[in-house]
Amino acid sequence: MSAPRALHRSGAVADGPAWGTWIKLPGPESTEIMAAAGFDFCVIDTEHTLLDPSQVYNHIVVGSGLGMRMLVRVAEARPAVVARLLDAGADGVVAPHVDDAAAAGALAAATRFPPDGGTRGSGATSRAGGWGSRPRSEYLAGRSLAVAQIESAAAVRDIDAICAAGPGAVLVGPADLGLDLARDGGAGSVEELAGTVRAAAGRAGLLVGTACGADRAAAVARQGYDFVVCGNDATFMADAARAALTAARDAGSGARTPGGEEAFAWQNR
Repeated sequence: MSAPRALHRSGAVADGPAWGTWIKLPGPESTEIMAAAGFDFCVIDTEHTLLDPSQVYNHIVVGSGLGMRMLVRVAEARPAVVARLLDAGADGVVAPHVDDAAAAGALAAATRFPPDGGTRGSGATSRAGGWGSRPRSEYLAGRSLAVAQIESAAAVRDIDAICAAGPGAVLVGPADLGLDLARDGGAGSVEELAGTVRAAAGRAGLLVGTACGADRAAAVARQGYDFVVCGNDATFMADAARAALTAARDAGSGARTPGGEEAFAWQNR
């Protein structure tokens, strides 16, 4: 599988950035719901969750079967971990805290086979190889998307070298970048550094993305990103639950029907 040049949904006409979301909950129903909602891609988050390999695998299978691009954010970009995810059928890997060109180069190499500058081992009988049904030459010619997450002032200072080291995309992580800038106050604002990253990615011909909450999506969409990771399944569920309960309480704040509480309790035993 060649690395997707864009992260838009299979068969979709690109019109603005590709829209994705983080997957943090274990059940593949989350990914199914995100596909039904119309997201182009999902990033399964194993950095900030305890999702196990079988849960990650189920998300990949469901999402790819519904036409979405499926990426996985790893806790650390060890080659063995990256290889297993790609052989499971992930379209690419997001590595957090890529602070220099050496880390970016190692990430890129982990997603490629030799002699294409890679260190990935062959697993042609895996899901990515069609369980052995794809020609081995086709499997070995594939290149998955290596996404370097930029989350520090040091990474921004080294951004041209990071882009030249071989990743297919860079992803601005505004939350951790903001935390880092609190320690490195002279580096500029998150917005200024994000602009530096966008410019460097453009010069290098790489995809560039960022992450945001739904409240920032409209503004971010106008900033020139190729892809945006917007919200996550857990937050969407929590927000919807709070909104539904608030609406129910507001609607029920008027006169109560006599015996209503007893009837509700009996029906829900």
